[in-house]
Amino acid sequence: MSLPAQLPLDLGHRPASGRDDFLVAPSNAEAIAWLDAWPAWPAPALTLFGPAGCGKTHLAHVWRARSHATLVSGEDLDRADLPGLLGNARAVAVDDADRVAGRRAREEALFHLYNLARDAGGHLLLLSGRPPSRWRMRLADLRSRVKAAPAVGVEAPDDALLAAVLVKLFADRQLRPGLDVITYLLARMERSLDAAGRIVAATDRLSLAARRAITVPLVREVLADLDRT
Repeated sequence: MSLPAQLPLDLGHRPASGRDDFLVAPSNAEAIAWLDAWPAWPAPALTLFGPAGCGKTHLAHVWRARSHATLVSGEDLDRADLPGLLGNARAVAVDDADRVAGRRAREEALFHLYNLARDAGGHLLLLSGRPPSRWRMRLADLRSRVKAAPAVGVEAPDDALLAAVLVKLFADRQLRPGLDVITYLLARMERSLDAAGRIVAATDRLSLAARRAITVPLVREVLADLDRT
């Protein structure tokens, strides 16, 4: 793997209301377009699905900042005050929504929440590691509603996006590592945006504590330390 001499920072750059900026890339562009289209969604729900660390939780926070939605875990739905969750904003983000599948009380709660949102002209943003077609829901009415709503995949970040995110996260801390550092990290790090955040934070801490410049030997130590934790 190699990077061009000029780091790929020409990705779309978007301010996110109430959150850090985020970068638009092929892996997340379709999801961002759907969030931008809110509230003109064709159904009361939208599902964002993708692997851990792909950025869907960040996108959900961006949507929440716009919609004033509440956030609930799918595991907690059967214990939640559903009308209270919907609230005046008439918007709810459900994390790990696929975890309702196979649990009757949770499925019934999501079904009720869907109907409340629909009747109030509100919306649900469902987050999942898997597309709804792979949720093994027992409640037929819930299954038909969720499968009929749009579902958009968010892919794992590619090298261009990871490089841009690393550079941005370092820049947010007033740090300017060389291209060799970014290239080294890209070849060895976990392929997730969460991992990029952990690596940059740990690199900053070690650099300050040891009073060392950010070099390949330093980030090698960082990666080794993170692997041990």
